[in-house]
Amino acid sequence: MSTQTDSKADTLYKLRHSAAHVLAEAVKDLFPDTKLTIGPPTEDGFYYDFDSEHRFTPEDLAEIEKKMRFNLRSNAKFIGEEVSRSEARKYWADKNEKFKVEIIDDLPADAKITLYKHGKFTDLCKGGHLDDTKDIKFFKLTKIAGAYWRGDEKREQLQRIYGTVWPTEQELKDYLHQQEEAKKRDHRELGPKLGLFSIHPDDVGSGLILWHPKGALVRHIIEDYLKTLHLQQGYQLAVSPHIGLSNLWQTSGHLGFYKENMFSDMKVDNQSYYVKPMTCPFHITIYNSNLHSYRELPLRIYEHGTVYRYERSGVLHGTLRARGFTQDDTHIFCRFDQLEAEIHGVLTLARRILNDFGFTNYEVKLSTRPEKFVGDPAHWDKAEAILESGMKRAGFEYEIDKGEGTFYGPKIDLKIKDSIGRKWQCSTLQLDFNLPERFKATYRNDEGKDVPVVMLHRAILGSIERFFGILVEHYAGAFPLWLAPVQVGILPITDNHVEYARALSVKLTEKGFRTKLWEENEKIGAKIRTATLEKVPYMIVLGDKEVEANSVSVRARTAQEGTVMSVDDFIAHLTREVAAKTSV
Repeated sequence: MSTQTDSKADTLYKLRHSAAHVLAEAVKDLFPDTKLTIGPPTEDGFYYDFDSEHRFTPEDLAEIEKKMRFNLRSNAKFIGEEVSRSEARKYWADKNEKFKVEIIDDLPADAKITLYKHGKFTDLCKGGHLDDTKDIKFFKLTKIAGAYWRGDEKREQLQRIYGTVWPTEQELKDYLHQQEEAKKRDHRELGPKLGLFSIHPDDVGSGLILWHPKGALVRHIIEDYLKTLHLQQGYQLAVSPHIGLSNLWQTSGHLGFYKENMFSDMKVDNQSYYVKPMTCPFHITIYNSNLHSYRELPLRIYEHGTVYRYERSGVLHGTLRARGFTQDDTHIFCRFDQLEAEIHGVLTLARRILNDFGFTNYEVKLSTRPEKFVGDPAHWDKAEAILESGMKRAGFEYEIDKGEGTFYGPKIDLKIKDSIGRKWQCSTLQLDFNLPERFKATYRNDEGKDVPVVMLHRAILGSIERFFGILVEHYAGAFPLWLAPVQVGILPITDNHVEYARALSVKLTEKGFRTKLWEENEKIGAKIRTATLEKVPYMIVLGDKEVEANSVSVRARTAQEGTVMSVDDFIAHLTREVAAKTSV
């Protein structure tokens, strides 16, 4: 690849950026009237957006990929050339590439403009390429999607071609295998199929989730688990309204910094209300409702707060990206000298919760002060050091993401890795210098003076809807016993065994287990297949022998054969597995 000193991430960036140019070259060769826009690298590949009257098909992808491989035989070098604004504009205007001209026109007056060429193909690009094309070997075009120019639904609708490229053939094979597994686990397919949730864009609205009984039950289990654990950890519950007056959002800064992500206001009694995009202003108002002594802190306010954010239709993605969702939202108000202990406590709690849901591999990043920020730089430096110390105390390995903090404070982000190796942004912990100042939130110190309180924003699961989608895909819909909406399927072989099955269902229910009794007049094989498709963790088959011996024949969903045991032994087994939160 480029040089031996390139980091792996830098090399992948250059490989994927270069492959995007090779893709654009092939498309222009095959469809000359196509207009070029942009083609960046992504986390696992690349894409390029095209404006073309020709509607690309999966068959076209095969031809484009074939053309890419043919063009790569030349092993062309990537050559960058800095040009003046007028030269660049004329070059692209002469080629009738209106999107490139628009990009140039929107660049700052002092911007450096470069053209990158390989072979006969030239693109407007700021750089970041391989030395030549010879290392672009292991790639595949993966899909076609729609996109709006500059993400604006009022602008031209483009066609986006995605691809992936890797340094080795094995890495490409592993990635494609992962993608095949991901298709089987797609929560948008499994959710409705398993009776968990549904989305009805035309009847209810895009990005709004309807929780069906089974899904709502799993959600209840998750929320009940979280609330119980937080109360044990000294958190206090709160509930805030779904709407608030415009002056609340003006004070918080959301109307100034976040309005494009908020739904339009509604007029009531000649006043403007907005549905809440976040719970922060409500929690800080709760804090400000009373005077606070330094002895009362920390104060940890916890809520399952449902919020509404305007997401463009093109980015909505099942429960993973919705317009209405519920966060496990907490705001911690504390003294500066309590920060490290609070951070350690949050990270320790996050590890416990994520482990209980089956996630044990994390990627942790500390995002530091950006170029534009509020607050005292000295406070930033101290806060970043405290966040770093808290991560060390909690035993987390982490990376520094320089300059990627929010404008109001540094933050810790935690990504989890699922069962097929994908990473998901999940927990976040943000220190805020901005809101306490805006709302004049203080506490009285040991000298009797009112000083600003320190505020931490914290979510461990993030959006419950999003986390639920991650769980569905992580387990391929086969939830561990403690989360499964139906834990035990009771399958009598004939009508003669139904009475015993009903009595057993009552007993298991009284012990706190969730059961489903299959009383249908079907063969036992059909009942087993149905229960297996519903991903029920345990099936108990009941025949003459089980009735006579007051026993059960237990079959786990992953087993081919059953095991006979007493009812009491089966209950003891279920109890241990639920407590351990393991998966069948």
